[in-house]
Amino acid sequence: MQSCIFTAAAYCNFLIKKDYLSKTKHQQHEHRRFFQLTYGLYIVSSAHGEEKTGHVSNTVFQVTATPPKFAITTNKNNQTTGFIEKSKAFSISVLQQDIDLEFLGPWGFKSGQEINKFENINYKTGKTSSPIITDKCIAWFECKVTDTIDAGTHILFIGELIDYDLLDDTAPPLTYDYYRKVIKGVSPKNAPTYLGDREEEKFEDKKKASGEKQLYQCIV
Repeated sequence: MQSCIFTAAAYCNFLIKKDYLSKTKHQQHEHRRFFQLTYGLYIVSSAHGEEKTGHVSNTVFQVTATPPKFAITTNKNNQTTGFIEKSKAFSISVLQQDIDLEFLGPWGFKSGQEINKFENINYKTGKTSSPIITDKCIAWFECKVTDTIDAGTHILFIGELIDYDLLDDTAPPLTYDYYRKVIKGVSPKNAPTYLGDREEEKFEDKKKASGEKQLYQCIV
């Protein structure tokens, strides 16, 4: 009798697990469609008083030409979001394709509340006092905020262009597709493209495969 109960319980657990895996596989298939959208990768930075911070972002785009305006989205939990809300300004640095995870790590998987992201990197201070990253970048744009839209987990900031510069007109820009397929990077937890547990699994697989002592994990 006990063996029958155990078998029934085990079978129920099997069905529950099977249903969960089926749903998870379906969700992963659905999420893969999102990656058909094209993105670039950028460092969005801002300052408040003597403090400065920034993070990697894939949601940056131009919205108007006259005057030039750019839109970015940042997670409400990001330190950068609070700085932009206070300073009403931000900078966008366009990353080059020739880049590695060691450079991207602090900007995508570490919090500015715990480390100084600007300690070993070249940057300049813009007209709005926003820090502007120049290392591994091919261009930058500095904007003052004109509009803010609450998008739920994220805030959409629209900024009018104040200043800009072209640093390299020969190097290709880094795209999100290249980042995932060639560099084999994953999305930080606060990114719009974060896929939940699947990203954590990919991170662990990469960690085991690399054998590296230090890999960046999202704590932002």
